[in-house]
Order: sequence, then structure tokens, then C-alpha cells
Amino acid sequence: MNTSLTTGPVKIQLAYSTEKHLGHWTTARSFEVRARRGSLVLDLRSPQIPEGEIEIRLDLDHSMVKLLVPEDAVIDQWDLEFRGRGRVKETFHEGPRTGRTIKLVGRVNHGEVRVNSGGIAQLSAMFTKEYVQDARRAHRDGDHPTVDDPARTA
Repeated sequence: MNTSLTTGPVKIQLAYSTEKHLGHWTTARSFEVRARRGSLVLDLRSPQIPEGEIEIRLDLDHSMVKLLVPEDAVIDQWDLEFRGRGRVKETFHEGPRTGRTIKLVGRVNHGEVRVNSGGIAQLSAMFTKEYVQDARRAHRDGDHPTVDDPARTA
């Protein structure tokens, strides 16, 4: 698990690979993602991320970005440009969306942004090897895992 605790923009670049940033991995509210034929998972559910709007600047080419967000998050995709096939696919719980705004900006060329919240986000995080490593660490330390639900407190 990558640990980048910063308040500045987090730059993530990948090509022909997969990256997952789960649990308490950052305190930033600004991200720049450049991906070429890759996939990226960003967990934005941590209470360590300060209040306010989160901006994700995307430059995707034949890539997929999965966002794990709080249940009541609002996704703003107005400034997102699509070239070729592309879309933002949202899987949300029913209920009001009055929480933090996550603004998607930039360009998607034959790519997809998947937005998961609530239990779907939790399951998505649990079916990873990072969760297994975190569960083993938590068991060893007598603690609780944080990858599945970063908002959980002991």
C-alpha cells in the first residue's frame, strides 16, 4: 500500500499496469492522473482527507479509473471531455447525495471512470490482496483493518 500523506496535488502516472491506493493513503484533495492502457483504484473514503471539494484531473487513454467514495458523495463530471467511447459509471446507494463534491476534469479517450460507494466500495476494496495484507497486519497488531472501511474507528 502506497503511503503518500500530503496536501499538495498527488500525481499518478501509469502505463500498461494496475495500481491501487486503498485505505488511509493520502490527505490530499487534488489529484492528477495520467493513464495509458492501465487501471487505477483510488480510495477517497478516508476521514483523514480534509473537508472540501476533491478535484481529480484525468488524462486517460484506453484506461479505467475506479473511485471508492463515501455514500453521500456528489460526482461533478461537467468539465470531463470524452473522445471516442467513454463514460462515467456510478454505482450508488439509494438516498440523498449531500456530501462532499468530487469534481472530475480533463479528457477520457476510450476509457471509463467507475464510481463505487457504500457497500459496493467496501466489497471492491475487500476483494484485493491489499485487504488480505491489512487484515493480517491488523490481526497481528490486535487492531482493525482499514482498507475495507477507512472511516471505521476502533
